[in-house]
Amino acid sequence: MPPPARVRLGRVYDGRTAQDGIRVLVDRLWPRGLTREQADLDEWCPQIAPSPALRRWYGHDPARFDEFCRRYRAELDDPGRAEALAHLRAVAQQRTSTLLTATRQPGTSHAAVLADLLDEGPRTDR
Repeated sequence: MPPPARVRLGRVYDGRTAQDGIRVLVDRLWPRGLTREQADLDEWCPQIAPSPALRRWYGHDPARFDEFCRRYRAELDDPGRAEALAHLRAVAQQRTSTLLTATRQPGTSHAAVLADLLDEGPRTDR
């Protein structure tokens, strides 16, 4: 039996589940129409999000996802983002973490790129 996933993906609009562990919003902007109470977050890490220019270029076009991953990983070398990534890695090593985003397709978002970087083992998506 494989070990339990340490990093999960989810939408910030979905309610907390028993499997979530620590819920971390990884979007730069606060999700529309959602109060902080409704989000039920443990942490918000906006500094880890891709740059506005990269986000606009990507536009959640699945055909651009591979290039988006490459560009975003390069952005994660920036000292501020690298520090945030190290923090998320430390959190994920302590217990299960769910990276949350407002996008409709978390599996092709920056959250998926982060999850791959943080969790070398199996990952579950909601």
